[in-house]
Amino acid sequence: MSLTLKRRRVVIEVPATWMGRMKAQAVRTGHRMAPMADQAKMAAAQRFEDARYWAAPRLESAAHGIEDQVAPAVSSMLTRAARRIDPKPTRSRRWPMLVLLTGVAVGTMGYMFYRRNAQQWTEHMKESASDASRWVSEKADRTAESTDRMATNVSNKADEASRKMS
Repeated sequence: MSLTLKRRRVVIEVPATWMGRMKAQAVRTGHRMAPMADQAKMAAAQRFEDARYWAAPRLESAAHGIEDQVAPAVSSMLTRAARRIDPKPTRSRRWPMLVLLTGVAVGTMGYMFYRRNAQQWTEHMKESASDASRWVSEKADRTAESTDRMATNVSNKADEASRKMS
């Protein structure tokens, strides 16, 4: 068995600024602390798991105690209080009918407002479309006039240049 060592080139960078040196030192320290941090993480995870194993049965026992002793007493107390303050019901058909008619009236008004707004929106869109159409037509006319002027100007210059060459 033979052992062969290969030479490696080690490059050490020396930062020029204080901030660079601090960063390099922090990185080196981080590399040195990584194994210890992993060990601490594992130890903490184990302790948390142990604490959970210890706490779970105690919490369940406390929950059963409250369920068996405190909850029935609170429930009966609340039931008695509800019976004491409960008013005797009187059947009246006037309130439901009033609520129903109010709902129908509000619904009708909403429908009317919706229809009116839809008509106004339609009229506004028609006006906007005609304005846009008129604007596009005027823009096309101006562009055509500008193009005619430029074509005439170029034609005149071309005629002038051909006369000079003859």
